[in-house]
Amino acid sequence: MPELIFPLDSTKPFTAQEKVGHNRWHPDIPAAVTVKAGDSFRVHCREWFDGAIVNDDSADDIRDAPLAGVHVLSGPIAVEGAKPGDLLIVDILDIGPIPQEDSGPLAGQGWGYTGIFPTLNGGGFLTEQFPDAYKAIWDFHGQKTTSRHVPHVEFTGIVHPGLMGTAPSKNLLSTWNTREAALIATDPERVPPLALPPLPDSAILGSLTGADFDAVAAEGARTAPPRENGGNQDIKNLTKGSRIFYPVFVDGANLSVGDLHFSQGDGEITFCGAIEMGGFIDLRVEILRDGMSTYGVSENAIFMPGNTDPQYSEFLAFSGTSVTLDGEQRYLDSHLAYQRACLHAIDYLTKFGYSPEQAYLLLGAAPIEGRLSGVVDIPNACATVYIPTAIFDFPVAPSASGPFQIDPGIGAPHSAF
Repeated sequence: MPELIFPLDSTKPFTAQEKVGHNRWHPDIPAAVTVKAGDSFRVHCREWFDGAIVNDDSADDIRDAPLAGVHVLSGPIAVEGAKPGDLLIVDILDIGPIPQEDSGPLAGQGWGYTGIFPTLNGGGFLTEQFPDAYKAIWDFHGQKTTSRHVPHVEFTGIVHPGLMGTAPSKNLLSTWNTREAALIATDPERVPPLALPPLPDSAILGSLTGADFDAVAAEGARTAPPRENGGNQDIKNLTKGSRIFYPVFVDGANLSVGDLHFSQGDGEITFCGAIEMGGFIDLRVEILRDGMSTYGVSENAIFMPGNTDPQYSEFLAFSGTSVTLDGEQRYLDSHLAYQRACLHAIDYLTKFGYSPEQAYLLLGAAPIEGRLSGVVDIPNACATVYIPTAIFDFPVAPSASGPFQIDPGIGAPHSAF
């Protein structure tokens, strides 16, 4: 096993650990640990809410989830010799739930969760159709998972970090805050908001204290979106065996990682759409000198996916176009087209006995594939969602005998404001 450089004690909260991570992006957050190019190492990660979501049959914890405090990230990890303009090569060697703990109160201890976030606390991809909080608990069985809240399905997880990235420079941080503030200003009362501005409340900033803490908290960027540094990209195929090339903006690169997922469908459509968990990740780092200019990788990370994905051979696919539910034509709106494809899939699954919320949770958690299938044929973009048929224990394709009727079980816990 690689050396454990960022340990987490499951009996203690994130802020009481031997090494304290962070939940904001800022170049002045000190590195918690330093490694060398060529090193392999292990990092423990807490699930993104640090234990606020529990294994029960209520969705009150999703409804009341403390969004201001996410994501709790392990790091920053400085890499000796990394300089602005380099590319940091990160290999994911291994990844999984909390080691040696197959049961317990924390997500990752034998279980994980998927949540539909309410419109008043985060929302989601289909928040207009699903404005309330729902939750599904998923039990881990080796590489596979099942849920008492979404019965009759079992699938192999594609375990991956939802969030990994390098620290921004001061100029890049200023760019983020300026452009996101301008977006918020176009509709400042929108619910959910158009973007999340810096918020000192609930900031966790590693070893910073006093005036230094206050200064960084006032301008540190929230970790919710993906940005030029990688960040919260939620790419389900960024799994074991993947190699990522991250732009370096500060000395040491200051790599951070967290938000581990046992599984996820493309798009993480319920916002907390993955199966969230704590766990471990084994990494190896190298430095590619002046790689940003050499390869033109200055505004994005690029990656080579791993080859450990489950091998599904049959899918049931649904398509959507850029026409609203009210019949309004939109011009090549791929986002809307994917929404419509997902809604078509949800409506289809309800014919077998699932509630719409169970179907929505399933699309967020299972390894569905989302694709932009047509983006040139005006006025309609076309998007598709592919569901592996093998995850169901009943025939799910259309047939002359009609939809097989399942027992939907206890259903997905629901909480409304």
